[in-house]
Amino acid sequence: MGGVSIKEVARAARVSPGTVSNVLNRPERVAPATRDRVTRVIRELGFVRHGSASTLRAGHSRTIGLSLMDIGNPFFTDVAAGAEDVASELGYAVILGNSGGSRAKEEHNLRVFAEHRVRGVLITPSDGDPRRLDGLREHGISVVLVDHPAHRPDLCSVTVDDVAGGLLAAGHLLDRGARRICHVTGPLTIRQCRDRREGARRALAAAGLDPESALETVEAPAMTARAGQEAAERLVASGRLPEAIFCANDMLALGVLRGLHQAGVGVPGDVALIGYDDIDFAVASAVSLSSIRQPTYKLGRIATELLLDECGNPGEHAHRQIMFQPELVARESTGR
Repeated sequence: MGGVSIKEVARAARVSPGTVSNVLNRPERVAPATRDRVTRVIRELGFVRHGSASTLRAGHSRTIGLSLMDIGNPFFTDVAAGAEDVASELGYAVILGNSGGSRAKEEHNLRVFAEHRVRGVLITPSDGDPRRLDGLREHGISVVLVDHPAHRPDLCSVTVDDVAGGLLAAGHLLDRGARRICHVTGPLTIRQCRDRREGARRALAAAGLDPESALETVEAPAMTARAGQEAAERLVASGRLPEAIFCANDMLALGVLRGLHQAGVGVPGDVALIGYDDIDFAVASAVSLSSIRQPTYKLGRIATELLLDECGNPGEHAHRQIMFQPELVARESTGR
């Protein structure tokens, strides 16, 4: 990979290579005017410092970066396991970054990856604009989107059809006789949440119901068990319990289950409940949780295979946008 060198930065900024090194590592030692000039040249030339001497010689390392939205969510833990297994099999290590859904944290992760000259990056982007990843690719760092469609032919992506998943979940509740459904979702700024809700709305419309009146949406601030429990407490306090609840992920659903149980509301006797992801905890809960299964481990594996194929065969690599179909898993929480 032909990156810009410190000597080239020094020549363009009219300083010594040692001054450039100080700006990168000990900026307090450099006069502000000089530091600003060097920083501007670094930005203009697209210079990225190397993480190690061996990386500097080779131009890249045998590492890949993995930036995930929420490593505390078992969904992403399984994705990471699949990615790490493939990377290890092919002699690579994985540098993990957790964005927490924050664009600022995500950009920090990407800077760290670039500084360490990773061979490629797997990312669940915090927003829907992959164009800001083009800077990495311009420096020879391949990128694959995980759990997010690319919507462009020059970028690989591996995802699941979340609209179909939402349709499956709401359709199952309708099949169980529910006509008033509450959708407990995470922030609707998240693409997956929007798509799952859209799928639920389509299921209601196909059943001849008005989605505006038949589907109540409760937007939680996070996709966690605590946020789910708080959503359930609000529903109970309102005195208007729905016939069924569809949660945008299993962590929310497990929190809803706990909140309903503490309020003496039976599942599925009083309210049917379905989650999304089919994490291991879904089957281990006191009332086994119906869910929409995603091939999480496979997502990580396939994405890493695509990434390393692009790294190793840039001229022959065919970009692919892979979309898996989700699967309904009915258990006790919806009365099977």
